[in-house]
Amino acid sequence: MRANRPDTTLKPDQTPTVIGLREWIALPDLGVVGLRAKIDTGASTSALHATDISEFERDGQRWVRFTAHLGTLVQRRHRCEAPLLTRKTIKSSNGHAQTRYVIRTLLAMGDCAWPVEFTLTCRKTMRYRLLLGSKALVDGRCLVDPARTYIQDKPQILTVPGAQ
Repeated sequence: MRANRPDTTLKPDQTPTVIGLREWIALPDLGVVGLRAKIDTGASTSALHATDISEFERDGQRWVRFTAHLGTLVQRRHRCEAPLLTRKTIKSSNGHAQTRYVIRTLLAMGDCAWPVEFTLTCRKTMRYRLLLGSKALVDGRCLVDPARTYIQDKPQILTVPGAQ
């Protein structure tokens, strides 16, 4: 186990949270609620649909400002800011490599919440604006039932002013 990763081994009295292939999530630190996520155990990293990404400095730390796109049928946008964790080169399933900004923010699903690393990328041609990869599933102690969808209730997070 890597030293910088939390111990995610389940204890005998802990059971994993069962989730479906699609779930409702919220990103409360970004003010994002009511976002459908696709669960992708084949992807290691998680991805959030973002455009207008710009890097800036705040109190000596690198941050990113971006527009998160939240809907597919009804387009909703929300302007977000988050500390920049790093930049990472991601190789897509079609072999195309892309350097992306990486942030870490709190993810809420059902009655659980935990920090997740997201790469920021354009997913406008994808049906789901958020992809939840295997690293996030391990950290959140999730077990995927591929025959089900939307098992968890929508997270009970209050809407933050400024969402469009």
